[in-house]
Formats: sequence, C-alpha cells, structure tokens
Amino acid sequence: MTKILTPKFNFSFIFLCISISIYRFNNPSENQTLIPKPSLQPPPPPINRKNYIVRFIQYKKAEDHKAYLEHNANEVPYNSCSWEWIDRNNPASKFPTDFGVVSIDDDAVDSVVRKFETLEMVKDVRVDSSYHLRSLLGGMKKKRYDRVGAFVDGKKRPGKIFTSMSFTDGEDFVAAATTANQTIEWKRQLLSQKSQVTSLFGADALWSKGYTGAKVKMAIFDTGIRSDHPHFRNIKERTNWTNENSLNDNLGHGTFVAGVIAGENTECLGFAPDTEIYAFRVFTDAQVSYTSWFLDAFNYAIATNMDVLNLSIGGPDNMDLPFVEKVWELTASNIIMVSAIGNDGPYYGTLNNPADQSDVIGVGGIDYSSNIASFSSRGMSTWEIPHGYGRVKPDVVAYGKNIRGSAIGTGCRTLSGTSVASPVVAGVVCLLVSVIPESERKKILNPASMKQTLVEGAVKLSGHNMYEQGSGRVDLLESYEILKNYKPRATIFPNVLDYTDCPYTWPFCQQPLYAGGMPVLFNATILNGMGVIGYFSSAPSWIPATEQGNLLNIRFTYSDIIWPWTGYLALHLQIKEEGSDFSGDISGKVVVHIYSPPATGETTFQNSTCVLHLKLKVIPTPVRSKRVLFDQFHNIKYPPGYVPRDSLSVHNDILDWHGDHLHTNFHSMFNVLREEGYFIETLGSPLTCFDANNYGSLLMVDLEDEYFEEEIRKLKDDVVVSGLGLVVFGDWYNVDTITKMRFFDDNTRSWWTPVTGGANLPALNDLLFPFGIAFGDRILNGNIKIEHDRCRYASGSNIVKFPKGGFLHRFPLFDSAGNNGHTDKGDGDAAILGVVEVGEGRIGVYGDSNCLDSSHMVKDCFWLLTKMLDFTSRSIKDPVLFSNSVKLKQSMDEGDERLPSRRTELNFSMYSRVIGKELVCRNDSRFDVWGTKGYGLQVRGRNHRLPGHQAIDLGSGLKNSSSDYSVRKGFKNKRSFSFSGNKFFSFLYSDDPLVIFPNQWFLPCIIAVFGVFLVTSLCKIRQKRRRRRKVSGSSR
Repeated sequence: MTKILTPKFNFSFIFLCISISIYRFNNPSENQTLIPKPSLQPPPPPINRKNYIVRFIQYKKAEDHKAYLEHNANEVPYNSCSWEWIDRNNPASKFPTDFGVVSIDDDAVDSVVRKFETLEMVKDVRVDSSYHLRSLLGGMKKKRYDRVGAFVDGKKRPGKIFTSMSFTDGEDFVAAATTANQTIEWKRQLLSQKSQVTSLFGADALWSKGYTGAKVKMAIFDTGIRSDHPHFRNIKERTNWTNENSLNDNLGHGTFVAGVIAGENTECLGFAPDTEIYAFRVFTDAQVSYTSWFLDAFNYAIATNMDVLNLSIGGPDNMDLPFVEKVWELTASNIIMVSAIGNDGPYYGTLNNPADQSDVIGVGGIDYSSNIASFSSRGMSTWEIPHGYGRVKPDVVAYGKNIRGSAIGTGCRTLSGTSVASPVVAGVVCLLVSVIPESERKKILNPASMKQTLVEGAVKLSGHNMYEQGSGRVDLLESYEILKNYKPRATIFPNVLDYTDCPYTWPFCQQPLYAGGMPVLFNATILNGMGVIGYFSSAPSWIPATEQGNLLNIRFTYSDIIWPWTGYLALHLQIKEEGSDFSGDISGKVVVHIYSPPATGETTFQNSTCVLHLKLKVIPTPVRSKRVLFDQFHNIKYPPGYVPRDSLSVHNDILDWHGDHLHTNFHSMFNVLREEGYFIETLGSPLTCFDANNYGSLLMVDLEDEYFEEEIRKLKDDVVVSGLGLVVFGDWYNVDTITKMRFFDDNTRSWWTPVTGGANLPALNDLLFPFGIAFGDRILNGNIKIEHDRCRYASGSNIVKFPKGGFLHRFPLFDSAGNNGHTDKGDGDAAILGVVEVGEGRIGVYGDSNCLDSSHMVKDCFWLLTKMLDFTSRSIKDPVLFSNSVKLKQSMDEGDERLPSRRTELNFSMYSRVIGKELVCRNDSRFDVWGTKGYGLQVRGRNHRLPGHQAIDLGSGLKNSSSDYSVRKGFKNKRSFSFSGNKFFSFLYSDDPLVIFPNQWFLPCIIAVFGVFLVTSLCKIRQKRRRRRKVSGSSR
C-alpha cells in the first residue's frame, strides 16, 4: 500500500508546483519585471586592501592615535591583522595630527569601519581619495579646445575625479589671421605689449614704496620647484608629501605658478619677488595625489603659520568631506587661500572645489581685453540646489590668458588658464599682505578682510553678469587704498541687487517680480572681518525706501554660526497679493547686525552693521497662459551619485554635474523663453507644493528622481481637471547600457555604476501612466527636421505608448542601445514626439533633452519647446505638429516588454529626495505652504513608502476626477529597490506588496486549493488504512 500511495503523493505535490510555475512563467507578475538580467560584465578584480582615513576629534601624536586604535582592536571579533596602521614619514610627523591612515582587508571593511566609528575619539572613517592633476603641460600641442580631464574616450583615468585643469601654450589661443606672417606679427605685438602682467596691475607703484612681499610666507601646493632655479631669490623650504623621493618639479607646473607669484626674471616678473616661497610637492610626476597627502600638508601649513596658500586645482566633488573640512580648518587658522575656479567654461554651474567655498578666494580668468575667457568656469554654486539658490562665484577675475611665467629650467613661457589667474591673484595678495606691518598682520588680515579688500576694490566689467565675473577684475591699487584704512567689519557680498543693472544682475534683471509667483531666492555671502566666528545679533530687517516697499513680502534664512569667517544670507522675495496690479520699482535695504566674541587676549565684543541694497522691478501678475513652472526638485546631480551624461557621444565629461538649473546649464533656454514672453519660475519642492491654477504649463526636463504617490495623483488631477499643461523632455535609459558604463575607481577602490540613465524613465512612466504615455528603452541618435527647423537627437529615448487621438511624430534614427556606443539602424522610424489633449489639459512629450542643455548642445530645439508651450499653455496648435497624417486613430502600445526597467540592486534612497523621505514643502515654496505637504493634501499624509512597508491610504484630500484617468503605479509595478532573490520564487518574498487582481490569480488559486485538498485527502486515506491494518493484525 505504501508503495502505491507514494507516487500519488509525489504526483500531487508535483502537480501543485507545476500549476504555480506555469502561471509565473506564462503570466509574469508585475514584480517579476524587477529581476535584472545577469550582468555579462566580468566580476571585479580581487582587491585585497584599501586605504582609509580615520579622523579623530583631537590632535595628538600619530603614535598615540595608533596605540588607541590597536588597543581597541582587541575587542573586535577578528584579529588586528585585518587592518594595519600606515606610518607617514613626512615633515608633518613631528606635529600632532587629527587623522591616521589605515589599510583594511576588503572582507573586513564593514566590521572594522563600524567598530572604529563607534570609538569615542574617532570622528569618522573615509576612503583615502586620490587627486589627479591632469596633463597640465603635456597637452600643449593640442588644439585650443581639447581638454584632458578625468575621463578620456569614456574611460576613467587614475586619480580623483577632476575637471579640466590643463594649461595651454599662449600661441594656441592666437586667432589665425589671413596669412601666417600676419599671425606671427600679431603675436609678437601682443607679447611685446602684454607680456608683463604685473604692469597691468600697477605693481611697480607698490614696489616703489618698498612693498615687495617681504616676510610673507607663501605656500604653493603643486608639483614642487628646483632649489637652484635662477628666477627665485627666496625659496625658504621645499617639502615632499608624495610617495616619490623627489623635491624637484619634473612637470613645470609648480615652477610656473611660483614664477607668477614671486619670479624676478625681467622677462616674466612676478608680483612679490621677496615673498618667502614654501613649495609643497603634493603631486607625483604622474600627476596623482591623495587626500591624506593634502591633509598632512594642510596640517603642516597650519603648524608653520603660512600667510597665503595657492591651490591651482579643482574638481566637481564638493562632498569629499575630509578635504573640504580641512580647508575650513585651514582658513579658520587665518591662512588666506586662493584657488582657481576651473577651466570648464563657457558652461554655467561648473565651479570647482575648493574655489567654490565661501571662505576661499575663487578666481576666474579674463583676456587682455577684459572679456571673460571662454575657458573660465561660471557660477552659480550648486551646493544649495534644489531647495536653495547658488552663491555668487567667482569672487574676482584676473588676467589668465597668454601670461608669462617661469619655465621649468630657465627662461620664460606663455600659458593660459584659471590656474594662471589664480597665482596672479595670489601674487597680488602677497603684495598687499606686505603693506601691513608684520606685527599687525594677524590682527587685521584674515580670509574675510582680504576678500573684502579685493571685491570692494574690483572693477566691474561691462557686458558680463555676476556669475561670470563676481565683483569684477582685481584692482591692486584700489585694494591697496582700501587696505591702508581698513577697520575690522562685516559686509555682504554682493551688497546690491539691482534689477535695473543688466546684464550684471542676470538672471534677476531678466524677469521682474509679480504677485502670486514662487519666491525668488537670492543668496548673499556674509564676510566677517572681525573674527573667525560670528553671529547674527537679531533677525535681518527690511526697510523700504517708499510706501510701495510694503508690497514686498520678504523672509530670510541665514547661518546660525558665521564660520570660518563667512556665512550666508538668503532672501526669499514675494510680492503680496495686494500688489497684483502694481507696476514700478521697489527700493529699500536689508539691514543685518553681526557680532563676534572677543578674540584671544581681548575682552570686548565686536559689532558691525552691514547693508544689502535692493532695487526691484515689479509688474502686474501675468496671465496664467504666460507662466511656466520648471521642476527642479526631481533632479539628481553628481555628487553624491554617479549620474551619467545625457549625451553618450560626449566621452570626456561623463558626469552630469552642472546642476540642471534654469540659471546653470539651462540658462540659454531660460533666456529664449523670456524673449518669447514666458515667465519661468522654479519649483524646488514636490509637485504638491504649487497651485496649478496659476500656471499654464509645468516644464519637466531631464529628471532623475522618483515621485511621491501624492505627486502622481495631484498632477493627474491638475492636468485633467485644472487644465494644467504638461511638457516633458526625457532622455535615455537602458539597463544594459547603464551596466556597461560602470568603471572601477581607484580613488574609492570600488565599482561605480550609474544610479540612473540620462533621465529616470521608469519613474517618468509612472508619472505619465494616467495619461497612457510611456517612454521606451531605445537610445536613438540622428538629425530631425520639422518643416524648416532642425535639431540633433542625441541619445534620446523613444515613445512606446501614446493615447488615441494624439499626434505622434516618427523619424528615421539610429539605435545605439546595447551596442556599446556603436549605432545600428533601428527597425523602422521611431516615435519621439507626441502632443495630445487630455481632459481640460494638454500634454507634449519629447524623448531628448540635450537640445535644451547648453553644456553639450549640438543644435538647439528651442523652437520646438516654444511650439509645445504654445500648445500646452495657450492651445495654439502648430499646423505641422498637428497634421492629420500623424494623428492616432487607435492608441499606440508597443507592449510592456519595450518599457525600461529599474535597476533593482541599487539602494536608490541614498541619492533620492523621495524614496524614504518625507513629503514636505520647503523654503523655496510659497510662504503659505512652508512646512506642509502642499495644496489639497491633508496634514495626515505620509512619507513615501520604503520597499517592504505597507502604504497608508491618504483618504480624501485630492480632488476626484473621471475614472477614465484612474491612477495605478505605472505600467508595471517596478517600485522595489532591492533585489528580490531567486527569480522563480521572487513573488513569494518580493520587497513590494503584491497587487492582486482576481482575473490573474483566480485560476492558479483554485488549482492550488485543489492540490492541497488532494494531498490532505490522500494523507487521511493513508492514515485510515494504517489503522485498519493494525486492527486486523491485532485481531489475528
């Protein structure tokens, strides 16, 4: 009997498994799409150890820190062989330090780091990043616009990610004339007239007074210098901080920088020839450096009381905290730091760190005609985005094109770059420092007072805005006059915001204020020359000049502590509703009272009053159809995440780090829309934080973040019921391509994989689902033409779903997805542009944003954007866009398999402002919703759910609309952000709760129940027969 029953039991169990498996593979659930395909990329190479910086909260001898860690390592559940203290033999070794470098086994990193960070004396533990000073002199035979950066042909070079810092020979910047002879003659004339940059600043006037930089300690952080170089009379010390046994400059970069500051050769004079040169060799001959080398060198500069420090390097990573915080400590120690703003112009939002820090004097470059050099990076700073607004940088500009300086051996050479402009200003600073008697210097001079001297004495350049030039061109003699009579005080930079001063106050002067708009943010810097620490005595106050000034509603956010030497003052400007018909100017001033506690040896507080003057242009509130709202909130940039470039044809700048703001890389788009009569406002908070009835269209361009459920529901209601127009410009997203873009970073000793594509199309598809629209995963390239207008389609996506009655345009393009950058002709024309009316609203979508992005634009599509906004905001239908030949008689749906899928192995919450975050309207929203969840939402709303946590129903709070546009989260449920494990059983323990529909699960449930019933019945029959056998056996 047992042998007979066992096959039946096995058959029942097999029948149950087969029924489930057939359902899972023939009817894939929503969660199944979350399982990524196995990567074809080979596994990363084995890594035994990597170096980490352990920062301590106190300065002690290195051996004391070492003993402290070794003692506490005994408590770790592994032996101390898992990590090793690295001794650093350099000039800083004789001084106390606040960090150590340890090497940790890869398989023990998590546990060792976790243990170290629990220790009372440990501040944090971070990877020892390496800095790469790229081909500063090796690329001088290249063409003018060739740039050698951290990435070449899409591959990362060794070292920390840095932007283009290479110098170029002056002749590469010479414009070619009609004949070679004319070119040579023009160049000779240029060099004969302009070769001595010191004469352009009038340095000889200070030399004649006896000021030559004497007894000023100048630290040059660079590639070193020869001890016997004939151009220098006062090389006090040379120190080596690298792993190479050399003090000499074998590249020529450090020598040139030193020559601009303190050279005495008559052919290439420096500004302060008597300055004491302290050459810090922090870069190897391979142009590589590490954070730990910089930290040691910075500590040594502090310990040896340097006066000025020049740093002609920079990069986009403003989140390398050991480096950034050490710069703060350096300036807090009263060392004046000067740094190049970067060679990433003419693009906006390309400021380099540390020059973008408010305590550092950031220097941009100009040519001899006082025009901003094309290579000079532009502001604004991007630290504050999306909720805030960037600061004005650079601080000043100086000549940086065709500058003469010392060559590596003997003689002079001509070079260009902001890395040239930086030592020009450093030389000016050394000369100014020598004006103050040595005994009084530390009382009067500090990073804030020197910056005040430079910006107040600078000459504002005509034709350039403040994010290009800062306060203007350095004026040595005017700054000298200011410094002679300087008294410690606090000031605001800039100290004027004048809407009538165009183009200097662009973008503010480009668009007047009006009632009902989003707050206009202006971020000013507090410079506190009274002390390294300062405070606001009271809240800032607005004092209008006339009665009309009371129409201005102004709020302030500002630094709790002004340290080191600087702070911020942000103005949030709104016009009150009673000013909706007002037209004219509003003038007045913002008054701020600052105080600093007594310095060492003093007993009295220092107080200062500083003023920011405002002259604002106000107009009546524009009609709704002319107002456009730009979504800034859903943008993610580098740092902290690896957000890839939007155009895959750009191989030497693979990071999306320019801010994606209306006033950075979208500044040209902003200007064009203003010229077309549109008023563009910025939304730095979720979509629930604006009133759709005030705007003709919402403009969404190149967005990388996810969306709150509440945002999706509100936007659907805004479009269908409230008549809001929606314009979306997407970008590429393809998981295979994303995976192929990963690279091994020797800085962090880890693999870097993009956190998203050019845009987050899976999230955008969730947002557009209620309207029957979706983007696909193709990566398309080519030229498109609509009537007489053309533009370049650069790594854009395709449209795979579009509703009936819409107008969908197709073009013959090449598909590069999955071909590692090689293009293959796609099967048929691709749909990339669609317009449709939905309820009371109108929608336009386009698959590429590169034609709006000034950074890597080939050919703009502003004409297309204008046509789309004319439709979505004003219901003006362009006859070509709305040709009957492209009207859909049926909905277009290429199938869910054409939809891009999310990368499920990524912890996206590390970079997102949505996943795991609270939905709240912040200080960039209208004042009436600050700190709330926005319009139409009750206070009992919820955070965006994390994977594995049940969502809480909002209940009422959003308007109800037609069921034809009911919301479901996307065409597929792709919300999970953690890998769900085994593909077959993923539905059993997926992170997301299943959405169960009877038509999908009814049949398999019946089969499963039947299988369980059959197994149970067979077991009972078996048990009964066993009992009968026992009874019959006992009776015998």
